[in-house]
Amino acid sequence: MTPALLAELVRTTASDVLAERGLDLAALPSDVGVERPRNPEHGDYATNVALRTAKNAGVPPRELAGWLAEALATREGIASAEIAGPGFINLRLATDAQGGIVREVLQAGASYGNGDELAAQSINLEFVSANPTGPIHLGGARWAAVGDALGRVLSARGAKVYREYYVNDAGVQVDKFAESLLAAALGQPTPEDGYAGAYVAEIAAQVLERNPGVLELPADERLAAFRRAGRDLMMADIERTLHAFRTDFDLYFSEQSLHESGAVETGVERLKEQGNLYSADGAWWLRSTEQGDDKDRVVIKSDGRPAYIAGDIAYYADKRARGFDKLIYMLGADHHGYIARLKAVAVASGDPADTVEVLIGQMVNLLRDGEPVKLSKRAGNILTIDDLVDALGVDAARYAMIRSSVDSTLDVDLGLWTRRTNDNPVFYVQYAHARLASLARNAADLGMAPGEGFGLLEHPREGDLIRTLGEFPAVVATAAELREPHRVARYLESLASAYHKFYDSCRVLPMGDEEVGELHRARLALCVAARQVLANGLELLGVSAPERM
Repeated sequence: MTPALLAELVRTTASDVLAERGLDLAALPSDVGVERPRNPEHGDYATNVALRTAKNAGVPPRELAGWLAEALATREGIASAEIAGPGFINLRLATDAQGGIVREVLQAGASYGNGDELAAQSINLEFVSANPTGPIHLGGARWAAVGDALGRVLSARGAKVYREYYVNDAGVQVDKFAESLLAAALGQPTPEDGYAGAYVAEIAAQVLERNPGVLELPADERLAAFRRAGRDLMMADIERTLHAFRTDFDLYFSEQSLHESGAVETGVERLKEQGNLYSADGAWWLRSTEQGDDKDRVVIKSDGRPAYIAGDIAYYADKRARGFDKLIYMLGADHHGYIARLKAVAVASGDPADTVEVLIGQMVNLLRDGEPVKLSKRAGNILTIDDLVDALGVDAARYAMIRSSVDSTLDVDLGLWTRRTNDNPVFYVQYAHARLASLARNAADLGMAPGEGFGLLEHPREGDLIRTLGEFPAVVATAAELREPHRVARYLESLASAYHKFYDSCRVLPMGDEEVGELHRARLALCVAARQVLANGLELLGVSAPERM
């Protein structure tokens, strides 16, 4: 019996008890749930339904809990139901009912953990979105891994997810990049506030190779050529890097295209006509303070030029016109002010503020022996995705980026993440999968197939592993709801721990001349299920599930 089925059994039983006692059925909360107690001595699962229902039903919590426990104890699959504390009910499942979790995993296979509660949502997920002026730095590496994992998690729960990278190619920074490329091509020093690093010289050389006569052009045309070619070459480099990092996008959207197509002007004029911008001091303003901003934001400056947020308005309108009903923006730590601004854009466009969600990620520090790693071989003054992958490999790099909440600064210790020991989280999880793959090969050599004698799985370690497997769908659902894919990584570590403890306590394969029995086959089925869930979870993180290590 899975946690979801158990929760439904608790809900229907509680409804029956209320009806039998003549109590108001409306007192029963709609979201009845069960949880695993921290102390396994308290049972397999616990529910607080009596505590949540008693007040509205007009009865003492322990009295209601007693009625519920008595009724639950008679239900098929429930071995015992006991009252605890002020009105909790601790539940123990019958062994064969608990084994139903294994059966469900085996039947669902790669789809175990999936759901359809987000099937009605069409989500535009924008992340990374770095300027095309240099390699992606460590902060961008965090968003590349977390954003991609979030997209996978949301898709697993039914959402239609479209991954998008907003190419900031319309601003002053791209002009400075072009000037830096031109200076490198001419053998001149980097301009003040320009871009340095070996990659600038590399791209400048590529521009010259593709356009041999570019330096002979008039000054304005020459700079424009370096701007255009440099942008394209840098974006090609970024796309290659992200693909190697297992992060791909459905669309790389050019900010410059919004200006060239007239979309910025059209979007701003529409908001003016609707009265959703106001004029003051010769400029046009957005009422972003109404969404918590510290001040209203200029959209059109007093000299008639659009401010950066004008592009945001046009880009928002473009996304909505393409049919997305939820827009998620994943931005860096220095973009906190954008939360109110983007919500104000939604409201000014006639949409609810919660059409927009903004996730803010904190910085990443790379450490070696506790000391910061400061310089990149290629980018000079920043560390990049490539530096991270060179140091750790893709699997460890992605896992390290995803495993912690983006709300906190992340310190990545190279020593920890390159060790092949159990204190390295990604090794610990992948080793569990490899160990299970090895066990499956050995079982196949013995001609041993999984069986369904789940009622024989009575060892505490077996029960703990089974219940951990049962948690996976709820973990994925919560990760999707809260936009927190790190929950999947932490779950996988718990699952790996439960498996390693099971392996140390419960013999799966027969020894010597021992004949294969139903218990061996049932344990093998449990191992097949554990391997499947580890693989499913690692797939959600974009991390490989190795067969051998």
